[in-house]
Amino acid sequence: MTRPRLVGLSANVQRPSKTRALVDAVLGEASAQADLDVRILDFVDAGPGLGAAWTRDQLPPAARSVLDAIEAADGLVVGSPVYKGAYTGLFKHLFDLVDPGALAGKPVAIVATGGGARHALVVEHAFRPLFGFFGALQIPTAVYASDADFHAGLLTEAGVQARAAEAGAQLAALLVHRNATAPLTLAAAE
Repeated sequence: MTRPRLVGLSANVQRPSKTRALVDAVLGEASAQADLDVRILDFVDAGPGLGAAWTRDQLPPAARSVLDAIEAADGLVVGSPVYKGAYTGLFKHLFDLVDPGALAGKPVAIVATGGGARHALVVEHAFRPLFGFFGALQIPTAVYASDADFHAGLLTEAGVQARAAEAGAQLAALLVHRNATAPLTLAAAE
């Protein structure tokens, strides 16, 4: 049996990043709970060509590899900084290029970061409808963190840490269950 592929995607365009730290926290808990093949990607990895591509076939190789990793994943942890009450435009642009059926039934954990508490509902009002369109299996616990929840780039607020751990555990449980109940393929049965 192969290990489930869990991809973390942080829509930050610089390193280090609070969004990346929050995605890492959920990925860390998920991988502590289960034997997963974990990969994390930042928008920095996609390069500037992501924003210049109007269609999938216009994506440069670096951006195409990010898109391919998202579509091939068994589960996702997605995160974006909040701008004007929603995920970034580049985040939406990338998901506009994702095949509409590629995320159907796949577990997704949602995280977001923002300057203050007033953006906390972005996970419910912006992210959930987007992943609902794809038919993704959104885990119940979403995580939002504001600037005050970090110190020197590290997540330090105990309540947010607990939510990140809860989200990671829920995601790991779903991935393990799905992997254990997946039908054997002909190649795996031989």
